Amino acid sequence: MNHSAHLPRSLSIAILIIAATLFASNHISARFAFDDGTGLLFAVLARASMALAIMTALALFYRNSFRVPKHLRKWQLLQGVLIALQSLCLYTAITQIPVALALLLVNTWPMMFILASWLLKKSEPSTITLLLLALILFGLYWVLDLPEHQEITLTWILGVIFGTLSAIFIAGAMWLSQYQLGSLPGAVRSAYTMVTVIAVCAVVGASGWIEGGLSAPSTSTGWIAVLSLALLYGTASTLLFALAPKLDMAHNSPMLNVEPVASLFLAYWLLGQTLTHSQLVGGAIVVTGIIAIGMKRKPNIRPS
Repeated sequence: MNHSAHLPRSLSIAILIIAATLFASNHISARFAFDDGTGLLFAVLARASMALAIMTALALFYRNSFRVPKHLRKWQLLQGVLIALQSLCLYTAITQIPVALALLLVNTWPMMFILASWLLKKSEPSTITLLLLALILFGLYWVLDLPEHQEITLTWILGVIFGTLSAIFIAGAMWLSQYQLGSLPGAVRSAYTMVTVIAVCAVVGASGWIEGGLSAPSTSTGWIAVLSLALLYGTASTLLFALAPKLDMAHNSPMLNVEPVASLFLAYWLLGQTLTHSQLVGGAIVVTGIIAIGMKRKPNIRPS
């Protein structure tokens, strides 16, 4: 697209910050829903169903074809499974550790993506990027508050594990989007991904592997939280997909990494969750490093 078709950069950045805040708000709503007895699978199903409806409407509005070439179907299915696992791991993490900490762990996925690109010879290593990755790891050391955890609890360990797994799964999904599924329209790809997420959750729910996974909220507060998380996620996704061609994402997408920062303020305000001074410093280092990597000139990508 011609640069002249882009929105003014200040407006694009404002829209991306709003989208990141909506994503963060969705996770705060999820915590309220879980505290009200809502099952993990129920919450993911609500979010995925809303996203499916919106993405399908977008694809129809833009008159996209829903046909997926035969050679891409396995990759489309795999992406859906990865996003389902990512959603389940992320929502599990925010029930174990503060929301901001869980989102900081998840937002390390660009670092994993870059490392995988180097290992699989998709891009050339960069000294500056390597230094930024080291800076991010240093920040994570402080975010996890390891120096002050004289007695690390099982809850803390599980939260960190699930947050890290969520990052790994979303990095894999983004890898497929870039290297295998790039020819599919974004709304169509996302619609099929949500169909798979719903199917995976339905199978897991029917199997009984997650106890109480399909439990509905017990009070009106829980129902409002579930509706909120679905609407917030759907609205944020719609903003990105509908306006992405005009937002100059190649240069402005790092602004989405304010999500953990927004979640920190929202969690403090609405949930009473706080982080230590060292965790705040570490979080600032992680977000700064990720934004710096995103702002760098895009490396040359080797074709598959």
